[in-house]
Amino acid sequence: MKRVAYVVLGVVGLLGSAHAAPQTLNLESVNKAEWKAESGRSKEIDPALLKVQVLLDRARFSPGVIDGHHGENLRNALKAFEAAHDLKADGNLDQESWAKLNETSSDPALIEYTIKDEDVKGPFVSIPEKLEDQAKLDHLGYSSAEELLAEKFHMDGDLLKALNPGKSFDKAGTSIIVANVEAKPSDSEKVKKAAKIEVVKNEHILRVLDKDGSVVATYPASIGSEEKPAPSGSVKVRTVAPNPNYTYNPDYAFKGVKTKEKFEIKPGPNNPVGSTWIDLSVESYGIHGTTEPEKVGKAYSHGCVRLTNWDVEALSKMVEKGTPVDFID
Repeated sequence: MKRVAYVVLGVVGLLGSAHAAPQTLNLESVNKAEWKAESGRSKEIDPALLKVQVLLDRARFSPGVIDGHHGENLRNALKAFEAAHDLKADGNLDQESWAKLNETSSDPALIEYTIKDEDVKGPFVSIPEKLEDQAKLDHLGYSSAEELLAEKFHMDGDLLKALNPGKSFDKAGTSIIVANVEAKPSDSEKVKKAAKIEVVKNEHILRVLDKDGSVVATYPASIGSEEKPAPSGSVKVRTVAPNPNYTYNPDYAFKGVKTKEKFEIKPGPNNPVGSTWIDLSVESYGIHGTTEPEKVGKAYSHGCVRLTNWDVEALSKMVEKGTPVDFID
């Protein structure tokens, strides 16, 4: 995974001078981080922002890839969280939003994790760039144990390495520091079935609504492309397919694909539609995962709604056949 682009917004309390002194990055500095007016001013990984991203992830207001930097995905996640908790919904981290976030969970943001045999056994796969070449593979698995671990803990690869300098990620028994994204939720935080999904195109975000209209989860999303714009109006979920095949239709005429025949790509987290496909009642459209989680919310999708693999897996547990999905222009 690549580092998410650093976006300068000039907001006091989140960003400021790029020359602020770098902060120590380790388990203790993140778990004990407190909000300060200068939080987010450095281009270095910020312990406070890293803690915020983990808390938002656990509260189901996903910041996308956890990387310890500020960007539009974090801003949108904060804005949605603030609105859901009757705070000033401006997407800026202040003392009030910091306090409310910390009320959502007392579990540490970072934990030690011992790499398991299943994390390193593979088989790992070298993924070719061209879709036609991917169709020749038997499985579109992870390319390395490092990629598997980064995705398992919703982390950017650069962050994983920064927290574990000199550590090898391909040896079972190695102790590493990771984001604590699997913290146990309270009864009030347990996943509910979605009453409705809203895909907000101009905000690059997908919202999950409860029966009373309240927002219970948000996920950054890449929505549509010039080649294949996303639909408008209301559709419904038809089915959920974990670990899907991907079928390329030559009618799509995607750039870089020369074949004029249909072909199929086998399942795996590096399949073009990722680890999960949520089929919608519009032919060839769905909500799905991705091979490039760091680009979600920024780059285009091939006409569908693209989330990180972990976010679409979480969403798949909240929807069922018939769940309405509204595309909002």
